[in-house]
Amino acid sequence: MTTKLKSFDASRYSIFIILALVFVGASFLSPNFLSVDNQLNVLRQVAVITILAYGAMTLIIGGMIDLSAGAVMAFAGVSSVMVYKDTQSLLLAVLVGIAVGVACNLVNAFLVATLHTPAFIVTLGMMLMARGAVLELTQGQNVLQLGDFVIIGQGTWGWAPVPALVLLLITAVIWYLMNQTRYGRGVYAVGGNEEAARAAGIAVAWVKYKAFVVNGVLVGIAGVIFMSRVNAGLPNAGVGYELQAITAPIIGGTSFSGGVGTTAGTLAGALIVGLLGNIMNLTGVGSYIQQIVMGLIIVTAVAYDVWSKRGRTRTTILRSGRRGEPAAAGADPGATADPPASGT
Repeated sequence: MTTKLKSFDASRYSIFIILALVFVGASFLSPNFLSVDNQLNVLRQVAVITILAYGAMTLIIGGMIDLSAGAVMAFAGVSSVMVYKDTQSLLLAVLVGIAVGVACNLVNAFLVATLHTPAFIVTLGMMLMARGAVLELTQGQNVLQLGDFVIIGQGTWGWAPVPALVLLLITAVIWYLMNQTRYGRGVYAVGGNEEAARAAGIAVAWVKYKAFVVNGVLVGIAGVIFMSRVNAGLPNAGVGYELQAITAPIIGGTSFSGGVGTTAGTLAGALIVGLLGNIMNLTGVGSYIQQIVMGLIIVTAVAYDVWSKRGRTRTTILRSGRRGEPAAAGADPGATADPPASGT
């Protein structure tokens, strides 16, 4: 009796190999990279982008997109800051920030799921509305003197930054939702093939509503953490953050066409984005060059996703076309094309 050993599939772990290489490379490029202070600063910075990235991942897997995350994050964060200054209640301030994020995303959900408007157009409009709302709310002025509100973004529990602990908790929750619940299976099904999901009895509109609500909660939390970390309510905050939030899951293997993506891959993608930004700052790379680099990363990641999907589709078609041909010697006569890769 012989035992067949499963071959090691390097492609499944490539994102983690890349993350390790980026980390090691960064440690050689700057002597300050491995310092405790810098690593803790990276954790605080990455927390906001990663939380936003989880929301973007959920929507992209479901076949949607959110271009309003940065503006809604600013609106939610500034609203939270203003409530705290008026009430001195940290819990109420956090709940208001989350409520603003959810409210904006419910508007998006209604237009996308109920009125069948393209998510790209809807969230582009929400980006403008949310940014205008927060500028009107503050009259374009920063909100200062936040007091104990900074605990959320700057505080530590032992040696661990509070934002990192919040990120750890959210990572566990998102993994559970996407891998162990009907909600997660519904998101993958809708993003993979909406018509097939509807034919299978999945309430497609309801799945989209829930995906936007989850995104709204995450955007609201990210806004609270961001304003707390910078110790101010900044109405112009979050510009371009929606692009970083989309970049992280795409780098981490989430398919831009929907139906495929993992929480672990998104976390790795967000860490890569955060580490690249950190090492470019440490080595004195200008902000304009950083934008070029991030743009190249987005284009490369999406191009690779499209290319790899074309390759898999071509292979499946070729295999399907041979079903009527005589089976080769030793081949299983009942074999068919490979099943699609799982999204989890």
